[in-house]
Amino acid sequence: MSILKLENVSQSFGSGLHAAHVLKDINLNVQEGEFLVLLGFSGTGKTTLINLMAGLEQPTKGNVTFKGETVKEPSPERGVIFQSYSLMPWLTVSGNVRLAVDTVFPSLSKAERAKKVDYFVQMVGLSHAATRRPAELSGGMRQRVNVARALAMNPEMLLLDEPLSALDALTRANLADEIEHIWEADKKTCVLITNDVDEAIMLADRIIALNPDGTLGREFNVSIPRPRDRIEMNGNDTFKRLRADVTKYLMDVGIEAKVEGTRSLPDITPIHGVPTAVKDAQHGLIDERFLNFSQLHKVYPTPKGPLTVVEDFDLKINRGEFISLIGHSGCGKSTVLTMAAGLNSISKGAIKLDGRHVEGADPERAVVFQSPNLFPWLSARENCAIGVDKVYPRASQAERQDVVEYYLERVGLADAMDKPASDMSNGMQQRVGIARAFALSPKLLLLDEPFGMLDSLTRWELQEVLMEVWSRTKVTAICVTHDVDEAILLADRVVMMTNGPQATIGKITSVNLPRPRTRKALLEHPNYYTYRQEVLDFLEEYEHGAKPKPKASAPKPIAAE
Repeated sequence: MSILKLENVSQSFGSGLHAAHVLKDINLNVQEGEFLVLLGFSGTGKTTLINLMAGLEQPTKGNVTFKGETVKEPSPERGVIFQSYSLMPWLTVSGNVRLAVDTVFPSLSKAERAKKVDYFVQMVGLSHAATRRPAELSGGMRQRVNVARALAMNPEMLLLDEPLSALDALTRANLADEIEHIWEADKKTCVLITNDVDEAIMLADRIIALNPDGTLGREFNVSIPRPRDRIEMNGNDTFKRLRADVTKYLMDVGIEAKVEGTRSLPDITPIHGVPTAVKDAQHGLIDERFLNFSQLHKVYPTPKGPLTVVEDFDLKINRGEFISLIGHSGCGKSTVLTMAAGLNSISKGAIKLDGRHVEGADPERAVVFQSPNLFPWLSARENCAIGVDKVYPRASQAERQDVVEYYLERVGLADAMDKPASDMSNGMQQRVGIARAFALSPKLLLLDEPFGMLDSLTRWELQEVLMEVWSRTKVTAICVTHDVDEAILLADRVVMMTNGPQATIGKITSVNLPRPRTRKALLEHPNYYTYRQEVLDFLEEYEHGAKPKPKASAPKPIAAE
């Protein structure tokens, strides 16, 4: 039985030539008790669609009905959970939930309302934090309060607008599991908007893609039996097939065709050596131990005494190798990276790059952070040129501009070189950050979760951009990530770290998959899910702060086919 219906719904903002058409001719039936996932990316009208269902906006054309009645305004029957927490900062966890209970159940006694508050706080696992205020909670805990508050409204339908997108991978997975358990227990109708394919498959009865032009795309039925275990799903053929189908569809409709570059790198050499088209992409790549982490430690002083964050980190990396560094939050991944960049002092041990000790920051080691840190008043070209001018002091201005334009073109910004950073999307800004790093012609490229703030489709697109540019330079690279698929897609070896404090290398997996790589090709490779399982098994072993004994040695690599 249909509980929510959208008939020929379109939504525009503005008028005349300035009208922005966000949604077009949406026809959708949401069945009572189903878990529907709308899968879309930035700019596809996801939030607008949720707002129409919630009654927060009225459609420009068409009709939205709930149980046969036109939706004209918000109603407690339709509980909404947004991406942002919107909690009252001066109230405790219980106080925030009590707001909802007092609104919906004003006729109950004070004791009965208190009992309901306790029930919903317990449901999301926050009884131990009931007296804390939002500032004392982690992001995941704050979103749990948001869920509890929405449930306390006792809605018939839950509308979830990317409620997990701001959370780290482990917290996101755990909260997704909790949402599924709540749905299973109460059989409320749920509509979830997300940009995460795995999250969609884990939760949905039905997945509908949102196209970039604001229309509804292909529908995918999820026939995988419940409950769905994340680790077991990795070996499920239906999951693999559905994952590949959804991913290919989204990439086909969402990722723009690549523009072939027309510029060439000038024959100039930076102050730390290399080019002539990066020595013909590093030619033989025979230098073993080009980068050497030797018994690396990082210790911070605390009021309770020294705290060892990283301990005995020992790793040898060959010239031109791409390493992915993965582990749970707090395992010291970024600490290792900042020590390699010379931005964080080494407490014990050493890092040697190309035979020389790493001491302080140097343009021979380029860093791309999660936030690209551009000067907002400068253009893409000007932001990229800052480092280039310092690295090529003997080159002419025209030659330095050629370097800048070559890399901006390679990352897809040929038509936006003079656009101010303040007018760019997050994805465009990160493209500038990547171009700026490569333009330094570094000996070592360090990437600290460079795509962590981006939606999935932009992330996929920039991963392919990164791989394409890297293939032209074969620069030695380390990428810190929490994304298992990203780690495997990019790397020659995946280095997995144990939990902190005293984090160290727990396991190393060599990824013998053919290059050049694309996400589509890897999803079809017979060994891809075997590698994925190795990393998932390791992360599961160290989940929730566990400290099992590190593995003694790396497994034998799987032969590529």
